[in-house]
Amino acid sequence: MNGMKRLQGVAALLGLLVLAQPANSAELKIFGSRVTKVIVGELGPQFEKATGYTPVVIADVAQVMKRRIEAGEPFDLAVLVDFQIDDLIKTDKLLADSRSDIMSSGIGVAVKRGAPKPDIGTTEAFKQTLLKAKSVTYLKEGASTIHLRKLFVQLGIADAVKAKAVETDGEMVSELVAEGKVELGLIVVPNIMSVPGAELVGPLPKEINSIVMFTAAVSAASPNREAARQLIKLLKSPEAKPVIQAKGNDPA
Repeated sequence: MNGMKRLQGVAALLGLLVLAQPANSAELKIFGSRVTKVIVGELGPQFEKATGYTPVVIADVAQVMKRRIEAGEPFDLAVLVDFQIDDLIKTDKLLADSRSDIMSSGIGVAVKRGAPKPDIGTTEAFKQTLLKAKSVTYLKEGASTIHLRKLFVQLGIADAVKAKAVETDGEMVSELVAEGKVELGLIVVPNIMSVPGAELVGPLPKEINSIVMFTAAVSAASPNREAARQLIKLLKSPEAKPVIQAKGNDPA
């Protein structure tokens, strides 16, 4: 029943967002990370039905997508980490008046589904779990990794972790854990929850965790600016909040 009410609510909202539909369904190109792809995957069909635009998410590590924008690749909407969006606004790649925080996620720990869950309940327990693990994986570059590298130094385990770390170029952290190739994965919680073979142990202890804010803005060069703005409105709507929360995020 709740699911039906949610869909009805989204449909009602989209009724207010109907645009002058293009003669043929047009693509709305979105640059983001997997977090964005999962959410838009849920809301996209209703948006397409109401507006005539098909939202297509091109996903990779947020920093990689930022470089593609800087290189001049065409797109309509970006949903990246907040400071990356701010940088792109400063260089006139994105429209400042379209900037909107969408959702936030904390960093979590992943193990292969069915494997014993280690203790990460306290800072010391998390430290000992990392030291005992045979292997650890995290993004080679990413907002979560910036924090993790500082944290490893703070905990005095930087060298120990580096010696057994697998840094991924793409967003393959949870996949490597699910396949049993790496024992522990460290990445934002929604990424873990999106991979069936991986299991979330839990978020890092609050005192050492970092919250990553995902923010949207419209491309200054987009020919579909109005459609992109309407998608932001949908992502910010009360009807979208249950979808965002169900995927392990906190609505902004």
